[in-house]
Amino acid sequence: MPTSPTLSVCLLASGSRGNAIYLSDGNSRILIDAGLSGVEIERRMASRDLDPGQLDGIVVSHEHSDHVQAVGVLARRFKLPVYISSETHAAARQIGRLDDVHNFECGTPFQIGKLNLHPFSISHDAADPAGFTVAANGTKVGIATDLGIATNMVKTHLKNCSALVLEANHDPVMLEQGPYPWPLKQRIQSRAGHLSNDDTTRLLKELVHDGLSHVVLAHLSEQNNTPEKARDTVARALNNTRVQLSVAVQDCCSQIFDVDKR
Repeated sequence: MPTSPTLSVCLLASGSRGNAIYLSDGNSRILIDAGLSGVEIERRMASRDLDPGQLDGIVVSHEHSDHVQAVGVLARRFKLPVYISSETHAAARQIGRLDDVHNFECGTPFQIGKLNLHPFSISHDAADPAGFTVAANGTKVGIATDLGIATNMVKTHLKNCSALVLEANHDPVMLEQGPYPWPLKQRIQSRAGHLSNDDTTRLLKELVHDGLSHVVLAHLSEQNNTPEKARDTVARALNNTRVQLSVAVQDCCSQIFDVDKR
């Protein structure tokens, strides 16, 4: 018999123009990244009846502008603590002044309220990029976007999650035939770049288990992918299971979905 929801998740935005993920266990509330303008994040949160003033913190995955644009603005406006690695903080000069900083290290868990976060290293062209698992009440959500390869470390951390937010950045053929200059194509395809739909399909095949209820595909390229291509490709990994597969987009936030412990 299903239990009450133990974690709620909403992707406020996902893509190369801005990323932000809201998570809550009903008591503690966080953003992982804040890569839109402060005004836009407030607007999108309000559209889901979420109040940025009730956040317990902002967690930063890495310093690229599509992940940190509003971190400083929101932190100063609402007096929020920011959880960030020291290397990322040093590289993220655009954040500006932060009055309440908590430095974490990849591999070392930490807590925000009752939310248990475990950051882990990922392969991306940033100072100290991190993926995360967020756990509460026996339920775990795994988040891995902006990575060029799914290492054994990534797979280990993402095992046994009830929900997964996984990058499905590009379709290889669209990228190859698309308008990007060759050096940028090489960067995207590199070990420090982004996962393709096919990469994510292979990763998900190793992560599917009976307790997995939701998979959200994230950080899709608007030039080199489509939601339909990403969904149709990655769905092959689910093999007609009951997992709910959805695609996060850039221009509007997702619905809030509740993750239950199965």
